[in-house]
Amino acid sequence: MRIHTKRIYEKPEPSDGHRILIDRLWPRGLSKEKAHVDFWAKSIAPSDELRRWYQHDPEKWDEFRARYFAELDTNADGLAELRSHLEGDVVTILFGSKEEHLNNAAALLEYLKSSS
Repeated sequence: MRIHTKRIYEKPEPSDGHRILIDRLWPRGLSKEKAHVDFWAKSIAPSDELRRWYQHDPEKWDEFRARYFAELDTNADGLAELRSHLEGDVVTILFGSKEEHLNNAAALLEYLKSSS
């Protein structure tokens, strides 16, 4: 299985495979029909407190990852639910952030690869 990340505001493509949104809040200005989300995994998104603290500050990236991984380590139910939706040959993890590299999707992908 290949897992990719993609900004949810980008056009959905058949090559995206199974599309999973991992933000706690629904992306602004985007209808559920246009988003083509197969599963909304909000239970494994970073906590509101962590999201507010990080604010996509590149200097906080390493600490954000460490804190987010700690949250994931204590969220067995959320991870089990997510893993039950990791199906098919291709999965695309969707995020809403304008920051395309240092975001929760990139951190989650790293976490999933290290824990598989």
